[in-house]
Formats: sequence, C-alpha cells, structure tokens
Amino acid sequence: MTKATSSVTTAGNSPASFVALLPLFLFLGLFIGAGLYFQSQGVDYAFYQLPSVIAILPAIVLAVLLSKQKINSAIETFIEGIGHSNIIAMCLIYLLAGAFAAVAKATGGVDATVALGLSFIPSNLLLPGFFVIAAFIATSMGTSMGTIAAVAPVALGVADQAQIDYALMAGAVMSGALFGDNLSIISDTTIAATRTQGCEMKDKFRENLVFAIPASLLTLIAFSIVGQGQADIAAQDIEILKVLPYLTILVLAVVGLNVFVVLSLGIVLAGMTGVLTSEYSVIQFGNDIYTGFTNMQEIFILSMLVGGLAALMQQQGGLTFVSKQIEGLISRFSKANGEASSRAAELGMAAIVAATNTCVANNTVSIVVTGDIAKELAEKHGVSPKRAASILDIFACIIQGLIPHGAQALLIASVFTISPLTAVSNAWYCMILAVIAVIIVIFRKRT
Repeated sequence: MTKATSSVTTAGNSPASFVALLPLFLFLGLFIGAGLYFQSQGVDYAFYQLPSVIAILPAIVLAVLLSKQKINSAIETFIEGIGHSNIIAMCLIYLLAGAFAAVAKATGGVDATVALGLSFIPSNLLLPGFFVIAAFIATSMGTSMGTIAAVAPVALGVADQAQIDYALMAGAVMSGALFGDNLSIISDTTIAATRTQGCEMKDKFRENLVFAIPASLLTLIAFSIVGQGQADIAAQDIEILKVLPYLTILVLAVVGLNVFVVLSLGIVLAGMTGVLTSEYSVIQFGNDIYTGFTNMQEIFILSMLVGGLAALMQQQGGLTFVSKQIEGLISRFSKANGEASSRAAELGMAAIVAATNTCVANNTVSIVVTGDIAKELAEKHGVSPKRAASILDIFACIIQGLIPHGAQALLIASVFTISPLTAVSNAWYCMILAVIAVIIVIFRKRT
C-alpha cells in the first residue's frame, strides 16, 4: 500500500481520494445552505425551495472538471452511471408506483380506506386507531406525504370533537405514516434501498418486520395509555371494492411476484374499480397515470443524476476514500472478521445515512446518495443485501420523522396549526424504532 497526502492506492481500485468527494460536498452545501437561508427568512418549506435536481447540477460540473479523464471520457463515465441497470430499474418502478398512488387516490381508494378504518375504531382508542389507519394507507400507497395529506384533516376534526390534544393526534398520524412508508413495498425509499443493495423487495419487507413489529406494538401501547377523550364517529359508507387494489398489491408483493407486474396489475385494478363504482373514464384513467408519473419527476431525475455523479466519484476514488475511513472506524471497534465486523458495518451504514438525511431532509435522497458506500461495506463485512437495505431504510425513516425541517413535519404542523418541533416531539414511533433498531443491530445473531 502506497500512501500520499491526498490518496491511498489499493490494488484493483482507483486511488482513494478526498478531493473526489468535493462535488458531493458542493451538492450538500448548496442544498443545506439554501434551506438554512430560506429558513432564516421565515419561508415555509425552507429546505424544499431549491430543488435537489438543480442543486446537484454544479456538483456534476465540478466532478467532470476534477476528473483525470479527457472531457469526452468523463462525460461517458457520467452517462454510464445514469444508464446503470439498477438506476434505470429504480426509475421505472418510481413511475409505476406514482401512477398506482395517483389512480388509487383519484378513484376513491384513500377515502374508502379511511372510512373503513373509522368504522372499526373504538371511541376510546382514537389515537392508536389513527396510527393504524395511517400505517395501513401509507403501506398501501407507499407515501407518507400522501397519507398525511389524506388522513390529517379527518384526524383534526375527530381531535376537535373528542377534545384530544392536537400534538398527540398529529404524532399518531405522523407515526403511522412513517411506519407505512418505511415498510411499504412500493415506497420510493424501499425502491431506492433494494435497488442500490441488490435485493428483492419481499426480502427487505420481511427483514423490516423484525424491527417494525415490536416498535409498532410499543407505539400502540403508548398511544393507548395516553389516549384522552372519546367521540362517537358517524357511521361510514364502506366501499370495500375500492380498498381491494391496496390489499391486492400488498399480498402479491409479499408472495414474491415481480414488482413490475404487481404495480401494473395494481394500476389496472384501481382503474377498473373507478369505472365500476363511479363515472371514471378511460381518458381520466390515462391522465391520472400521467399525473402519477409527473409526481415522481424530481426523485426520478435526481436518481439518474446521482447515479452519474456516483460513477464519476467512484472512478476518481471518492467512494473508496469514504469506505477506507469507515473501515478504519470499524477496525477499531471490532475484529477483522466475523460477527463483530458485520455489526460495526451495520452501525456505520446507519450513521452515514442518518447524517446525510439530517442534512438533506429527504429520506429517499439520503438512501440514493449513500447506497453505493453501504453496498461496498456490506460486501466487505458479510452483511446480507436485504439487511443492508433494511438498515438504510429504517434509519433514514427514523431521522425523517425527527427533523422539524422535514416535509412530513412541516405538512402535519400546517394542518394542525402547531409548530413542526411539537409535531416531531410526538412522533413516538420514530423514537421507539430508533431504540429498537440499535438494540437489534447490536444484539441480533448473525448467520
């Protein structure tokens, strides 16, 4: 091994170079800097004023300029990164997931699911009841934001009627939404985690259950204990047919059917329920599919650009440098090989995705940005792809629910007219999940 001031050459790899990471720091600096600036100006959704797909463009230019390749070769490396099979598959799944969510919502699936949930909630268990409703809808739709937008106004009305503290009700809805978003097979975070780590969605789903089930049960108990007030909720018109698309994709995905087939069937089934139960035309069906595509535009483009940027940084030794630093930390706290090494690697993945998400306030972006580094760590230290994907998704979810500048906190705070800090301080599921996840990572046996 030959050491220099700025790089370390390793056999079979590009020289490990800190300089190659400067484009990533530029991207994060622009994104975070803009968020802090707009926050200081009192602008709503401060960290979402500068689109991430714009913030990353100067970073890509810098990466090309820093490349030791000729300009044409550097651009070719960038394009190859964009065209990587994992990136393309990820983007296609984004489109299908967006289309399903849009069609299911337009055909009344969300409203029908809320009505079905309300019909089963006991009047004295409203807080845990709304946690369950939000959890089911988010797991079915794959979006915490869409869930909060649909459930929060209903929850606010019930909280008023039952005289429940707004902060507690907001926390219950937000907790359920993040539970479902993290667990959902069609969530953009799941798509990003599984594609970057190279595992099946059903395997990552089952791995997540190890963490999510105990955390959700403890959350239900906590909300049941503090539950206050009760309200007689009017009888709801239950349209079970409109709930079937959600149930179908959940069952088919868990069974192991190809995700492209699952989502395609879900879109068709959601459209058919609209045609059968309301005046829903084929033209509207097509428009809603397109709306779903456009809803995924930012994460679609960003994933492609991050793929290209990662290819440039990898070619220049940036990712090797990060891996070397994490390797050094792992070696301090574990044996060179074996279970302790795997445990330390998992904690390293958790730390890097948590730190990134704290900065960018977007759990999907943080997974896409850190995915390659996590995969390299997993391969070196014997961490299975499904566990690596689960770790990335879980710790990104935890941070997303605990940062007051995250979109979820900002949205639910605006609905309940409370501060975002108050909202995250009552997102108990994320807090409980954090404790459960660390305990499981440290003490769970490896095979």
